[in-house]
Amino acid sequence: MLSYVLILLLGWTLLSCSKSKTNNPSPTPPAPTTAPELSIQNASLVRETKDTVMTFYIYLNKSTTSDVSVDYNVVDGTAISPTDFETGSGTIDIPAGGTQAKIDVAIKGNPIDLRQPNLQFTVKLSNPKSCTLVSDSAVGTIVTENGTYLPTDTTGYSTPTSYSGYKLVWSDEFSGNQLNKNYWVTEIGNGTNGWGNNELEYYTDSPDNVFVSAGNLIIEARKESYSGYDYTSARIKTQGKYSFQYGRVDIRAKLPKGQGIWPALWMLGSNISSVGWPACGETDIMELIGSQPSVVHGTLHWASTAGVDTYKTATYNSGDFSQQFHVFSILWSQDTLKLLVDNHLYLTGTKTDVGSANYPFNANQFFIFNVAVGGGFPGNPDSTTVFPQRMFVDYVRVFQKTK
Repeated sequence: MLSYVLILLLGWTLLSCSKSKTNNPSPTPPAPTTAPELSIQNASLVRETKDTVMTFYIYLNKSTTSDVSVDYNVVDGTAISPTDFETGSGTIDIPAGGTQAKIDVAIKGNPIDLRQPNLQFTVKLSNPKSCTLVSDSAVGTIVTENGTYLPTDTTGYSTPTSYSGYKLVWSDEFSGNQLNKNYWVTEIGNGTNGWGNNELEYYTDSPDNVFVSAGNLIIEARKESYSGYDYTSARIKTQGKYSFQYGRVDIRAKLPKGQGIWPALWMLGSNISSVGWPACGETDIMELIGSQPSVVHGTLHWASTAGVDTYKTATYNSGDFSQQFHVFSILWSQDTLKLLVDNHLYLTGTKTDVGSANYPFNANQFFIFNVAVGGGFPGNPDSTTVFPQRMFVDYVRVFQKTK
């Protein structure tokens, strides 16, 4: 009997062990190792007058025990090899344990530092080994938009350097390589209520926005984020540097255009700080609504007896003012002020026009040149507006009658 019980117990134990082994799951195999991910970053470099190098960085998201490689090829875009850069191709290796490599592209210098739209080319990757490509190309940008040399076509109307019965008393021919600070002050900011006009730009003194090149003053309006604004431009004046009374003024300029662009050549009374505007008087030698590039506006502003802005205005049509230079002039004498384009008279203002109000145009005035963006006069830019927009000024000359 005892032997029979022992046999039963032994059988039960063997059966339990057998079931236990059968129900025990197989060990989970290790997860397959995923290949590291490789990416390349865009690069940019300001073009210099000498040759330089632009570096593109390649990254792995993790290290690996295997060597990694990828082929590359440098491809033309708006930047063209070999004028702008040296093209090339090859293979980049990242040794086991590494996570980074680089590709150097030689960038050609430009001795004249030409201002032009930024130039771009592409570095393309292919044939990855022991890795996968997250990004297979990167853009290289050669920054040329801030170049200091900007020539322009000089055709158009011109005026003489002398007139019978007049002498040249002041001028700026913009023949140097920078704005003459003995003549001009650059205004900064957006003023009050967008300089009183709901303008959208921020005026700077940066050479990106105002500079002298190839015999011209250039004011450039840009679409760029700056100090909380979406556009930049420049506004310069001779206030505190030069003002005058009476004579002939000639300003030779080529104008920008586009929806929301507002170039102006104008003057304000030198007593504005004491009497305010419009009591000081404002002479708008030229204003243009950028969406109407064939029409310029001339206006005289003064204060009525009630202190309200009052004005006399006229327009002059002549093709597209952005295509050639034109000369905007005033003939200014006591009690009379005339506006001309290419020596064609189109507005005459007199003391009679002002009536019983104070006539402010017998007192000294100073110059203001600017390119506004947006505002009540031109409206705001839209998707059709092309930036940058530039006003070129060849010269400003003041003649006064000889005694």
